[in-house]
Amino acid sequence: MGNQQIIAGVDSSTQSVKVVLRDAHTGELVRQGRATHPDGTEVDPTLWKLALDAAIKDAGGLDGVEAISIAGQQHGMVALDNNGQVIRPALLWNDTRSAQAAQDLNAEEGGNAEIARKVGSVLVASFTASKLRWMADNEPENAARVASVALPHDWLSWQLQGAKDFSQLF
Repeated sequence: MGNQQIIAGVDSSTQSVKVVLRDAHTGELVRQGRATHPDGTEVDPTLWKLALDAAIKDAGGLDGVEAISIAGQQHGMVALDNNGQVIRPALLWNDTRSAQAAQDLNAEEGGNAEIARKVGSVLVASFTASKLRWMADNEPENAARVASVALPHDWLSWQLQGAKDFSQLF
C-alpha cells in the first residue's frame, strides 16, 4: 500500500454527486461516497458544492489523492458576474422554459438546417445557449451582469481550486 497512487473521480448528476477513489495502477476501489442534490430544474450551485463536500467526507476525504476529475450533467447554466459570483440559480438541462428562445435562435440563424450547419446541432430548450437567451429576454437585469457562463462540472472544479482566480475557471 505504500506505493499506492490514488485518483478520484466525481460524477455530479442532476440527482446526486458520487465520489470514487481508486488505485491508479490496479483500478481497485479504495473508497467511495455519495450525497444527494435537491430536486428541481433550477438549483443554487452552492448546494452542489455542499453535496460535493458531503460526498467527499462520506468517502473518507481526499487525503492521498494525487489527481481528481469531475464529470457532470451537461447544459446546466451557471451564470457568473465579473467577480465569479453566481447571479441566479442555475437552470438545468431539464428546464424547458427556454423552448421558445431555442426556436427564436434557430430562426434568427436561418432555420434548423442552417444553424445545424453553423454549430453542429439544432438548438433545443436544454442547451445552455437557449437558456442564456431566455435570461436575456426575461431577466435583462441578470443578463446584463453575466461575465461568464460555466457548466456545473466546470463550476465545481473551480470551487475545488478555491474559486479565487477567475481566470482558472476555464
